[in-house]
Amino acid sequence: MSDHLSNIYREITPLNASDCFTFFKRVKQEFNFPLHTHEEFELNFILDAAGAKRIVGDNVEVIDDLELVLVGSNLPHGWFNHTCQSKSIYEITIQFHRDLFDDRFLRRNQLSHVRALLERASKGIVFSKETAAAFRERIEQLTTKSGFDSVLELMSLLHDLALSRDMRTLSNASFSEGQFSYNSRRIEKAFEFMEAHFDKDIALADVAKVVNMPEVSFSRFIKKRTGRTFIESLNEIRLGHASRLLIDTTQTVAEVSFSSGFNNLSYFNRIFRKKNGCTPTEFRLNYSGTRVFI
Repeated sequence: MSDHLSNIYREITPLNASDCFTFFKRVKQEFNFPLHTHEEFELNFILDAAGAKRIVGDNVEVIDDLELVLVGSNLPHGWFNHTCQSKSIYEITIQFHRDLFDDRFLRRNQLSHVRALLERASKGIVFSKETAAAFRERIEQLTTKSGFDSVLELMSLLHDLALSRDMRTLSNASFSEGQFSYNSRRIEKAFEFMEAHFDKDIALADVAKVVNMPEVSFSRFIKKRTGRTFIESLNEIRLGHASRLLIDTTQTVAEVSFSSGFNNLSYFNRIFRKKNGCTPTEFRLNYSGTRVFI
């Protein structure tokens, strides 16, 4: 991580090493905490903050009046007033240790859904409004429990969230530092190769050769395992790299485009806007405008 990116505020959360998780519930008049990261996972329930801006990784969105977001370990995130007019923003934040669930424990069949959720959280997850509304009471109740019951309820909550529909990943794949696993050594090898060579001209044939599969078979395989085509997967890696360069360097947009493996500036601008909802220049301004320290 470069010096500039490390300027994002590093929060030391109140979570004690000997506790499993912590939560805080509050009604506030505004968002006033800077863009920040922390080791812990964070589940955020927010009510009555329509018009506020949410930044998670390299994703920037204006939120509605109800939302539920899961943020992974060390992923930059923050909520900002933007056009929010509400003076009674209701927020419940639950933070739990990144190693609360041992990796070997998560590999058991019965924990597979929780494991997939936590892996996906490395890019940030926003749940649908329907899911947020449906889980509100359980999240409220969790803040009233203590001891062993509270740990069981947290696990149950995460499991049921993992099974919910219409969740959406927020940040680009390579923006967060956590590695993402698709439970397939071939897929991991393919992504390792793309991560190492994204700035060069990579063809489907090159990656298929690395994993020792015919092109057609690999094309079907990556789509089935990840839900994205080869070029969509490669572009996501490139976009993640481009987002970091926009934040942590003064390179021009054209230089960022070429450094990230895009040889066509208009194509880069088009898919960046499609993915992030703003131009690369607007994206850079979004970040520079929120790096405030208290």
